[in-house]
Amino acid sequence: MRIAVAGATGNIGTLTVAALERGGHEIVRISRSLGVDLSTGDGLDNALTGVEAVVDVTNSPPADRAGTVSFFGTATGNLLAAEARAGVRHHVLLSIVGVDRVEGNAHYAGKREQERLVTAGPVPWTIVPAAQFHDFAAMVASWTEQDGVAMVAPLLMQPIAPADVAGVLAEIVAGEPRGRYADVVGPDPQDLVDMARRTNDARGHTVKLVPTWSGIFGPEMAGNVMLAGDNARIAPTSFDEWLAEQR
Repeated sequence: MRIAVAGATGNIGTLTVAALERGGHEIVRISRSLGVDLSTGDGLDNALTGVEAVVDVTNSPPADRAGTVSFFGTATGNLLAAEARAGVRHHVLLSIVGVDRVEGNAHYAGKREQERLVTAGPVPWTIVPAAQFHDFAAMVASWTEQDGVAMVAPLLMQPIAPADVAGVLAEIVAGEPRGRYADVVGPDPQDLVDMARRTNDARGHTVKLVPTWSGIFGPEMAGNVMLAGDNARIAPTSFDEWLAEQR
C-alpha cells in the first residue's frame, strides 16, 4: 500500500515508517521539515496523491490549553480535508489512554479535539489509545530539573515501548477501519517517580526526585485514571527490558 505518516520525522513517526517499510509498503513522509505543513495545508494535496491510508502521530509544540487545542484542531482539520480530496480510505490516529478522563491537562485537551474531528470527519477511521512511552518518566523529570532537583507526579501508568506502538500502528493502518481500538499498553503498571529514578540511575544521571501534584500533572490523574480499560492489548516489551538497554 501507499501509506502516509504524518509526523514522520519524530520518534514514534520514524519507528512507524520503519515498521511499515519492513512490511513492504510505500511510505510518504509528512513533516514540516520535508516541505509539508499541516498548520497551513501547504504541500498536503501533492503528498497525498495516490495514498490509500494515513497514520497521524503528530505532536504539538509546548503551548497553553487554547494554543494546543488550536494547533491540533487546525492540523487535523487540514489533514482530513486533504485526505477526503485525495480519496484516502483509512485515517489512523495515535491517541492516549485515559484522554477522556483528564480535563485539566492542555495536551489531553488537544488530543480530545483531534479525536472529535476524526470521529466526525469524512474519512473512515481508527483511533489507537496508547499508554505513555517507557522514556516518559525521565523526560518529565527533565522538564522541571533545576539545581539537581526535579518535581515528578506520582502517576500510576502502564508504559509501553515506542517500537511496540509503531508495530501496532503499522498493522492497523494496513487493514480496515476499526473505530475506537482497544487501549494499547505495556505488560506492567509502573509508578512514574520510580521509573524516573531507575532510568536516571541506568543512565548515570544523578537527580533528587520530589513527588508532588503541584506541577503539570494534577491529582485528577491519580489512582487508576491512567491505567488501561477492559480488554486492553498488551504489548510484549516490559519497562525492565527497555531499561536494560539504557545501561
